[in-house]
Amino acid sequence: MTAITTGVEEEKPVRKSFTEVWVVCTGHALTHWYPATFYLLLPLIGNEMGLNYSQIGAIIAFQYAAGAIANIPGGIFVDSFGRKGLLMAISLFWIGFPYLVMGFAHAYWMILTCAVLVGIGNNFWHPTAIPWLADRFPERKGLVMSFHGMGGNFGDAVAPLAVGFLLTMFSWRDVVIVNVIPGILMSVAILLYVGRIHTAEKKAGKTDDKDLLKGRALFASFGTLLKSRILVMVSMGSAFRALTQSALMTFLPLYLANAMGYSAFWVGMCMFAVQAAGFAAAPIAGHLSDKMGRRQIIMSSFSMTALVLVAMIFTGGSELFVLMIALLGFFLFSIRAVLQAWLLDATPRNMGGSAIGVMFGMQAVGQAIGPYCAGLLADRYGIMSAFYFLAGTIVIANLFVFFTPMQDKARA
Repeated sequence: MTAITTGVEEEKPVRKSFTEVWVVCTGHALTHWYPATFYLLLPLIGNEMGLNYSQIGAIIAFQYAAGAIANIPGGIFVDSFGRKGLLMAISLFWIGFPYLVMGFAHAYWMILTCAVLVGIGNNFWHPTAIPWLADRFPERKGLVMSFHGMGGNFGDAVAPLAVGFLLTMFSWRDVVIVNVIPGILMSVAILLYVGRIHTAEKKAGKTDDKDLLKGRALFASFGTLLKSRILVMVSMGSAFRALTQSALMTFLPLYLANAMGYSAFWVGMCMFAVQAAGFAAAPIAGHLSDKMGRRQIIMSSFSMTALVLVAMIFTGGSELFVLMIALLGFFLFSIRAVLQAWLLDATPRNMGGSAIGVMFGMQAVGQAIGPYCAGLLADRYGIMSAFYFLAGTIVIANLFVFFTPMQDKARA
């Protein structure tokens, strides 16, 4: 019997080079390198300027508040603009340059201003890079998102280790000046590499520029996107997770330096342990989420995070506290990619930037609230009260994930 054909053969997807993933992941590592560096510098800046815990928390709060305001407009802009290589290069430069300016700042208001600029610049990276990678590797989305997350974990892990070593020889002001060079070089590399891919595909007529939404169509699609329960619930869960992480990264170095008497080098080593554990766990979490489902992996991770935070409270001041730090990184820092993959699974392809913008905008709200609230508690009840607070916030994050539907009617 002769096979009946429709006259249109389905094209097999072209297998793209994984070099694209490594280039973008390296850029992602540097976007995390600078904030991770800054967390380690905060105790030194606070001591030099005579800042209390609330003022130190306010610096991080201003940074993430700016990101919260700018993330959603930034995501919408990404979906309408295209030119992903240019946007990633601008974002990376914009994140690194304000930290250079901080090296010359002697007033508290200048530190706050630079923090705001970082928050604004950071909003372009994730709505640009994450949907771009997901679109280019749709059949390996979980794996690619995990590698992208590992890039962030790598930057978070290596930065405290490297900067902790540099601080044994140089002042914090010297360190931030040298620190800006890798970001500038990587911005140029991304601009050239991703731009070359875009140019080649444009000549071949294979770009997605025709799918870009403009004007009323863009805002109508965005309104429909906001009705997605998966978008709202996953973003809220991610916001409380980010709240926990930002407050933890602000006050863990302060606890290690002030309460346990660790030097800058050993504080850097402990922060490295947190991020290195998350780095190792990221591909495991991504792979298991593809096989077992996103919800199960996220809820298991959040539950273990709450238990480890409680254990940290009871082991404070002992050597076991350092072991708890590594376990915390394994469970808390590995789950970012799974949340992003779950969100993009439920999002139309040409609205990926807007969806990621919403998620990271809500995360930025949590990141802004967390350090300031933890700072207020630390000033009033002692720094250990901040860890009680974080155990509660990660439980709330788990509740949002628990009530997220498996499928979304709005998506259909």
